[in-house]
Amino acid sequence: MQTSHEFPARLVQAIRQVCGTDPVPLHAPTFAGQEWAYVKDCLDSTFVSSVGAYVDRFEDELAGFTGARHAVAVVNGTAALHVALLLAGVQRDDEVLLPALTFVATANAVHYCGATPHFVDSQRETLGMDPSALRDWLKHSSEQRDGVCINKQTGRPIRALLPMHTFGHPCDMAGLMEVAGEFRLTLVEDAAESLGSSYQGQQTGTLGKIGILSFNGNKTITTGGGGALLTNDTALARRAKHLTTTAKQAHRWEFEHDEIGFNYRLPNINAALGCAQLEQLPGFLASKRRLHDKYRDVLAGIPEVSLVSEPVGCHSNYWLQALMLGDQIASQRDEVLAATNSAGLMTRPVWNLMHRQRPYQNCPRAPLPVAEYLAQRLVNIPSSAGLA
Repeated sequence: MQTSHEFPARLVQAIRQVCGTDPVPLHAPTFAGQEWAYVKDCLDSTFVSSVGAYVDRFEDELAGFTGARHAVAVVNGTAALHVALLLAGVQRDDEVLLPALTFVATANAVHYCGATPHFVDSQRETLGMDPSALRDWLKHSSEQRDGVCINKQTGRPIRALLPMHTFGHPCDMAGLMEVAGEFRLTLVEDAAESLGSSYQGQQTGTLGKIGILSFNGNKTITTGGGGALLTNDTALARRAKHLTTTAKQAHRWEFEHDEIGFNYRLPNINAALGCAQLEQLPGFLASKRRLHDKYRDVLAGIPEVSLVSEPVGCHSNYWLQALMLGDQIASQRDEVLAATNSAGLMTRPVWNLMHRQRPYQNCPRAPLPVAEYLAQRLVNIPSSAGLA
């Protein structure tokens, strides 16, 4: 029987074989392309705010990479989620189904709409929303009234389904789209973490009615802060751009706003950074896959843990590498986190489950056995593209 110190020490040694001995962040950006040149060009133009050529270019190139017909760049991923839900028809006093295992922004965006998060369980294989458990839960907890899914306990409409691709690993989208159709729910994809991931050959963020991406400083590419909405619906894209630019009607000098909009437009200077990053995205993705392979090799001799890999039929971007602690050492999670961080190797647990967060403790929820299981066992390890 190994002591409580032996396993964390072995894990530290294994991670160091990949990362070296210097302090290693969890995920640092790489600036090895045209970032300086494009940002300087933006500064020289004086168009550094919400209007400029780099915004249009970034949107066009992002649409080209993902295969979406339209991309609308915004100030961050949370703003993108907020607007995506509004475009999906989410209204005050509606409910939106989302995983309990997610970052708080997913739930916050629902709240910004005046709606209520409704938490559901995850799959072990994908770490994302479980369509089978979801179907069973909706059969038990909801009913159809005049073509609307209604929560039988609260009486509120359940308007939308909001899966999140955890650490960049695609959810079972075919199963979730079936559930969305069966229960008349609009599917919005939270692909904040999964730029470059694909499900059955199609890029995540393009499978639902509308999807969103994030370009925070710790994402696969970064604009400093930033996000985007993706859609194939031209009218929806036009309305997204209108809402995210204060709903101002086009005019040479008048300030006419035809509804309440949001000042969510991505600044041109951020888009300049994004254009340079997007040029390097294929290389970043290849590096992250090599990093995953290196971790797989060094962890092969540690049977107490497994490295989370892409689901069958999917191609993951491996945004964050993740360890799954085995049952016999799950109780040592905090010892692992303490030992690795003390050794200069930044690691972190998965997010605290949403139903445990103070603002969301009283929200409706399904049974969450898998989410609870995963929350006790998932540990993210250094994942920067530059490590490979």
